[in-house]
Amino acid sequence: MQKPKPLTGLRHVALLVKNFAECENFYTNLLGMSIVWRPDKENLYLSLGEDNLALHQAPADFSPDKHQHLDHIGFFLESPDEVDRWFEYLYANHASIKASPKNHRDGTRSFYCADPDGNVIQMIYYPNPTKD
Repeated sequence: MQKPKPLTGLRHVALLVKNFAECENFYTNLLGMSIVWRPDKENLYLSLGEDNLALHQAPADFSPDKHQHLDHIGFFLESPDEVDRWFEYLYANHASIKASPKNHRDGTRSFYCADPDGNVIQMIYYPNPTKD
């Protein structure tokens, strides 16, 4: 069988969260994502434009040992200075910071924080994200 056409990008991530209201606040009020669709009180779809992040209320028995593992998700920023501005902003708003801003050998600059449910977020400047 022949391989299909190449993928066109990653546009959707869905997270199971225990602290639904706190996560909604984090992604909408702190990060500035817009609510695209709220089908019910346990599901929420957010966007920054062409992407889609879904928050789903985790089941009462949610446990990382029983469910899928995710290392982190990343949000692109326009410049290294924006990485520092976002770090200062999230720090001032008491976000859980996991690692301070750092330059990487590939020309990127990033830091890590966590949402109220502990999902790790990388805020990253990537000079050529589509370059092979």
